[in-house]
Amino acid sequence: MVGRSRRRPWRAVRARAALGAALVVGLFLVVGSFVFVALLSVSLHGGVAQSASSEAEVAAARVEQSGTVRLPESDDQLLVLVDADGQVLESSDDEIELPSPVPSGDTVDATVDDEHVLFAAEDVEVDGHELRVLAGRSLDDVDDAVSTVAALLAVAVVVLVVLVAVTTRVVVGRALAPVEQIRREVAGLEADELHRRVEVSPAGDEVSRLAETMNEMLARLDRAQAAQRRFVSDASHELRSPLTSMRQYAEVAVAHPDRVEVTELAGTVLAEGARVQDLVDSLLLLARLDERSRHGVGRAVDLDDLLLAEASRVRALGVVRVDASGISAAQVQGDETILARVVRNLVDNAVRHARSTLTISSSEAHGRVRLVVEDDGAGIAPQDRGRVFERFVRLDEARARDDGGSGLGLAIVSDAVRLHGGSVEVETGTAGGARFVVTLPGVAPPA
Repeated sequence: MVGRSRRRPWRAVRARAALGAALVVGLFLVVGSFVFVALLSVSLHGGVAQSASSEAEVAAARVEQSGTVRLPESDDQLLVLVDADGQVLESSDDEIELPSPVPSGDTVDATVDDEHVLFAAEDVEVDGHELRVLAGRSLDDVDDAVSTVAALLAVAVVVLVVLVAVTTRVVVGRALAPVEQIRREVAGLEADELHRRVEVSPAGDEVSRLAETMNEMLARLDRAQAAQRRFVSDASHELRSPLTSMRQYAEVAVAHPDRVEVTELAGTVLAEGARVQDLVDSLLLLARLDERSRHGVGRAVDLDDLLLAEASRVRALGVVRVDASGISAAQVQGDETILARVVRNLVDNAVRHARSTLTISSSEAHGRVRLVVEDDGAGIAPQDRGRVFERFVRLDEARARDDGGSGLGLAIVSDAVRLHGGSVEVETGTAGGARFVVTLPGVAPPA
């Protein structure tokens, strides 16, 4: 990226801002200069034409008074007398070059001694002849003035455009200097330096808010990295325990084959292998939940069917008594496999900690579905209720009976419920145990 920026410096923000400002200002200056020069030229030409017209009127009056087809004598005026056909009858200067025939109109351009002259015409009648008297005024001074002004404006436009570009580049560069400083600081952070923060200016402007946002992002990344490391460490520890157990039994079987029965070894391997498989399945499901979004999740699922199936499964185990009388019809929109895992994890958690009774209920009202799983165990202390949904967290000291769960069941419940746009909370049950309350959006009625 650095190399690309060096090869194409015009892509920098300050360069683009300077170019844009120069183009806009230059366009307005060029258009304004053209308009100004045009108006100046029209004004100066109008003044010359008015002077020539006044002289033509005076000369025409003198011709009319003389009653002859001749121009009045004049040493400092350019006069021409033409007939009705535009043919020159007389001129005060032999160097006057007029087109033949002289075109009709109030003014005529001509050349006198290589000098640009504007002639104004005035009609006069002498002895029944229609004549025209032309009086000329030099336009060289006007042309020189217009050319000089145009040249000065061209130079001024170039200077102003360059000045605007340079000023814009400097101002934008200074304004973006803190942003570049933030970029350099963040770019220089290593993976183990996410605890560092960029400096926040007390100005309270956009750059300050950018720095605050960057610090918030770094804090989130730092927390995510710490959680990931903790997750990997916990997962490694959880996997190490059953694998170590299987290895130890295998080593004993190899060293003392006469002391280890095959059925005992197979049972141990199967039990520990089941723990490993359950842990791996839980990790894979968590990964799936992390990758998916809420939008477009699944189809209509009968949550009451899932609850009744779990109640039947637990009854068959004969471990605790199951009260499923509170289950009523409830439909939610979602992934049936994931929702089934949510129900199973909640029920298994309640079975592990219940003394004698497990209560399951569901209800639907006002477009929301409420699922409740309650046990009559020791309950969960209020200060620990937020922690139970963290990954690899067990509250063994508070929840006495545990059959070796992975510590991921309730984390899966929390992530899956959030994926489906719902919430899960822990309360104290009527029997003093834990009550898990899941709220999910119900299926919208057809339009």
